[in-house]
Amino acid sequence: MSNPERLCKGRYIDFMVRDTWEYTTRKNITGIVGIVPLTDDGKIILCEQYRPPLDKNVIELPAGLVGDEGDKNETLESAARRELMEETGYEAGEMKFLFEGATSPGVTDEILTFFLATNLKKTGAGGGVDSEDIIVHEIPVDGLFEWLEEQKAADKLVDMKVYSVLHYCK
Repeated sequence: MSNPERLCKGRYIDFMVRDTWEYTTRKNITGIVGIVPLTDDGKIILCEQYRPPLDKNVIELPAGLVGDEGDKNETLESAARRELMEETGYEAGEMKFLFEGATSPGVTDEILTFFLATNLKKTGAGGGVDSEDIIVHEIPVDGLFEWLEEQKAADKLVDMKVYSVLHYCK
């Protein structure tokens, strides 16, 4: 296998080729985290935001980039805690590693690390930072699948990662 070659340099993403395979890679980060926040009363905290590539609002788990704020020594767990607070306004008393894996291995080299956030305490407004306009949803886990179906019927998309962590919520 050959070394990758940059085809195009973007502001946040580079477009690469290795042999004949084209893909993207994120710049200036050291990882990506996703958070499964579960409240003591059996709710999961989800985010909704407009995603320009899809031209729709998408229901997602809180997530974000590690080291994107200039701290190249930021740990995965620290980033997960920071992103949870920024996006939802919740602090986690406990943050437990769940699993990690490729997000879309045919298109990007991204690896996503998931954490389970419990013993949550609402201490901030959430909603994201800068240009983010995140809507925070607190959904009972027992009714999550039905709620997701309602969101799809309302012309929203659901990030597949939400479905992939459903079994951790039961």
